[in-house]
Amino acid sequence: MSSANQTASLKAPFFIDTHSHFDAAEFDADRDAEYARALDAGVATLIVPSVTRDNFAAVAATCARYPGCLPAWGLHPIFIATHRPGHLADLRAQIVAQRPVAIGEIGLDFFVRELDPATQEHYYVEQLKIAREFDLPVLLHGRKSIDVLLKHLRQIKLPGGTAHAFNGSAQQAAEFIKLGFKLGFGGAFTWPRAAHLRRLAAELPLESIVLETDSPDMPPVWIGSGRNAPGELPRIAMELAQLRGMTLEAVAAATTRNARAVLKLDEFEALITSA
Repeated sequence: MSSANQTASLKAPFFIDTHSHFDAAEFDADRDAEYARALDAGVATLIVPSVTRDNFAAVAATCARYPGCLPAWGLHPIFIATHRPGHLADLRAQIVAQRPVAIGEIGLDFFVRELDPATQEHYYVEQLKIAREFDLPVLLHGRKSIDVLLKHLRQIKLPGGTAHAFNGSAQQAAEFIKLGFKLGFGGAFTWPRAAHLRRLAAELPLESIVLETDSPDMPPVWIGSGRNAPGELPRIAMELAQLRGMTLEAVAAATTRNARAVLKLDEFEALITSA
């Protein structure tokens, strides 16, 4: 069943989890049950990004088993010790073999000091070029690195993408928006102590926001340090609705519309249907 047909079979409101590592080992024991719980909650689509070349197979298997899971292919900056130059060619081959929704998860992580910035930038820039070559959006990881992320995005023009787990300034948010990006908000802003994120979630233009879980990571406040899951997305959306003084239905409709637009899901579904 296509994700479009699957969405139609669900009760409104509908949600798109724009960033879920649903292939992760944390879900091995109960992945079927968690997928069913997500569908029952109205989460019709999960974007599942890879993190290394060796992770492509797990993402592909997950997306083959669960019709609402759609793949993104990329090499994550956290794993630069495992990346090799030849993996960029493997990434191109994987895109040709199985068209993704986006290139991701890619980006820069300057928070972890052991990760060489120059090596990170090399893989980031090369993957931006691949995204441009295939006219694909990107799923960006950025910690302590947003200005450098933006610098390269200005030089390598892309059809947009998502700034996953956005935690920058309002000015940086505006720069991403100018470049055609949406800003990902998930469990992190639900914590009362996350005053800056809560202010951004409340004040940024709604048309610039998409929802995500980053499951099994980035748990919302009601989970604490436990495992996050795609089925939590509606409750995360409710937190956003309450911050903005809106209905859940309005937030669901807007964020789903934003995700479908920036990830070009109409085009993706048409390609998959015609294949």
